[in-house]
Amino acid sequence: MQIGIVLRMNYKKKILKNSLRIVAVPIKNAPSVTVMSLIEAGSKYEDKKNNGISHFLEHMCFKGTEKRPNAVDISGEFDSLGAQSNAFTSQEVTGYFGKAHNKHTDKILDIISDMYLHPTFPANDLEIEKGVIVEEINMYEDLPQSLVHEVFDGLLYGDQPAGWSVAGTKENVRGFRRDDFINYRKNHYVSSATTIVIAGDIDDGDVFKKVEKAFEGMPAGKKASKKKVLEKQNKPAIKLKFKETDQTHLIIGLRAFNLYDKKTPALKLLSAVLGSGMSSRLFQKMRTDLGICYYVRSSVNDLTDHGTLAISAGVDSTRVKEGIKGILGEMVKIRDEKIPDSELRKAKDYIIGNMYLGLESSDSLAGFYGFQEILKEKIKTPKEVETEIEKISTGDLSKVAKEIITNSKLNMAIVGKYKDENQFKNILKV
Repeated sequence: MQIGIVLRMNYKKKILKNSLRIVAVPIKNAPSVTVMSLIEAGSKYEDKKNNGISHFLEHMCFKGTEKRPNAVDISGEFDSLGAQSNAFTSQEVTGYFGKAHNKHTDKILDIISDMYLHPTFPANDLEIEKGVIVEEINMYEDLPQSLVHEVFDGLLYGDQPAGWSVAGTKENVRGFRRDDFINYRKNHYVSSATTIVIAGDIDDGDVFKKVEKAFEGMPAGKKASKKKVLEKQNKPAIKLKFKETDQTHLIIGLRAFNLYDKKTPALKLLSAVLGSGMSSRLFQKMRTDLGICYYVRSSVNDLTDHGTLAISAGVDSTRVKEGIKGILGEMVKIRDEKIPDSELRKAKDYIIGNMYLGLESSDSLAGFYGFQEILKEKIKTPKEVETEIEKISTGDLSKVAKEIITNSKLNMAIVGKYKDENQFKNILKV
């Protein structure tokens, strides 16, 4: 008899006396379990001198603990469980997770908590890892479709944390010392800034006790704050990054809404109409009609105190102005013309369908609930998100489009063989 997975999409949450938040996501008969620790720490919590330390610290937590002295002790234990493990750093969150067969729940919890609580930052490994991270920076600099996003952030936010690279500068990376990690971790890896998520075939009552025990002794200092993002713009802005490429990679984007803004869900639907899926307006215009690119997509980046709508594409360098005009034309059209109900329906189905498809594993469910808790301290179930989406009208999309698709919010970043911004100034307008 086949055993099916039951995705009830429910969760339970507990806040301990030290302010550590625990979220349990039971998934009946799920074959895997994921343990994830999320910390309010990232590049927006840094200053100019230590930019990149959040990301470097993430690497160093895999290099050894008091219980597992060497990096191979950690990786070897994950491998012996047939587990998957990884970590990530963004502007506002650092996360660590392990995923394995549900019979290894206790062991995965032990490893993740050990990495959080007892990293030793071996001096020799620190020096070696500097070379690894410098090469990681070099790798992304050699990927123009990735590099253009850093250029775009730098254009919008300039010399403040939101405009810096999450990986930091090569100079900073080479200059970090062991005490820098100890001090940064002391200030940021505290209970009030941390959420622990466990998703899988678990008993939530039992798992709360296990998490509390595994993380006992966690530092309970005051949560660090970050500087508020400053935004100032009154006309279209352009930033170029010269690079010898066969293709021009560009982002045309607009300043938009933050994570908490009630208009953000409508913006995500607008983005889906513009550039999500092969039947979207931008795909049809840029690839099917013009044959000018391989990829074109629209996305919403919503953080705690700022947000953007960004359209990215890699276009034929001999036709770059034609490509820019094509994107801008679709932006003007969606702002000035009524959006058909049929397109709204398709966009809703696209977003809702992809949301549920993206929640078929324990790690994706842990991320879904965990990121809401760490950033919002309020969780919506998938069904609640679906209900919210269904309430949005074409009028809501039109209001959002008219508000943000303006010259005073318009920006363009380009990576390619260009040095003169003036050649684009006369066409960058809506």
